[in-house]
Amino acid sequence: MKILINDGMHPKGIELLKNAGHEVDTDFIPQNMLATQLNVFDAILVRSATQVRKELIDQNPNLKLIGRGGVGLDNIDVEYAKEKNIAVFNTPGASTRSVAELAIAHLFGMVRSLPMVNKKMSIDGMTDFKSLKKKASNGIELQGKTLGLIGFGRIAKETASIALGCGMKIIAFDPFIDEGDISLNLHSEYAFSHKIHIKTTSKAKVLTDSDFISLHIPGGQGYVLDKNEFNQMKDGVGIVNCARGGTISENALIEAIQSGKVRYVATDVFENEPPTDDRLLRMPHVGLSPHIGASTQEAQERVGIELAQSVIDYFK
Repeated sequence: MKILINDGMHPKGIELLKNAGHEVDTDFIPQNMLATQLNVFDAILVRSATQVRKELIDQNPNLKLIGRGGVGLDNIDVEYAKEKNIAVFNTPGASTRSVAELAIAHLFGMVRSLPMVNKKMSIDGMTDFKSLKKKASNGIELQGKTLGLIGFGRIAKETASIALGCGMKIIAFDPFIDEGDISLNLHSEYAFSHKIHIKTTSKAKVLTDSDFISLHIPGGQGYVLDKNEFNQMKDGVGIVNCARGGTISENALIEAIQSGKVRYVATDVFENEPPTDDRLLRMPHVGLSPHIGASTQEAQERVGIELAQSVIDYFK
């Protein structure tokens, strides 16, 4: 089969496909040129950049498989593809740990003013060191704080596992999941595994009782956090979003920051990527990263291998 890898793939994944006898093309084709150039391929493998929508599917009747290296499928018209007998695969578990670790990293950063300190130190740290130290000396600990999870899938549970190790309390809301286990794993010579059973609660309780709220949900469902939701939260709450842009109203979030309702913020995703509104970017206390949740070396290798194996198995 002839396979287009349009958004990149780990070399081990590419090697697997080639060794299985597939013809692999890794030359990027811009979105506006795919309609006329995809028709020579049997499969297309993408990440988040390339959109595989109904129109593109209709324009390329030879397409047999669409693969997404990652968790979400919001850039693919999945149901329509299946109606056309096109297989759709993703890699839901491969990047779980990487995204969870980034969410926790942002939590640690926000409570110790690291976003502000990092920005200020590089500008005037030498001349304003004492003043900067004073501003950053009112941090808090995560231990004993309540982390509310919106969404209770793989990544949320992995995030909870790390947070529990930090001494945090966990509550979670998921409209599709009533309960689940959080595994506590110690990866060392003294390795052990222990599971804690969690029953999910209402969204309202997560909003009102959490010291920090972390989103772990798919995109495409509109704002999950808007003005009404922010109004229900504790004063001084912290928000982390390493899920999808468009799940939080950035206008409502900015208003909540300015009013003092939200004290801590970190986001890996934005309503528009790259962001077209720089208000969040200019706020010194907001932690920022450019949609890199799954972008660790280990996760990329797992994603590449898992997706390649799915393609190989399908075309056997």
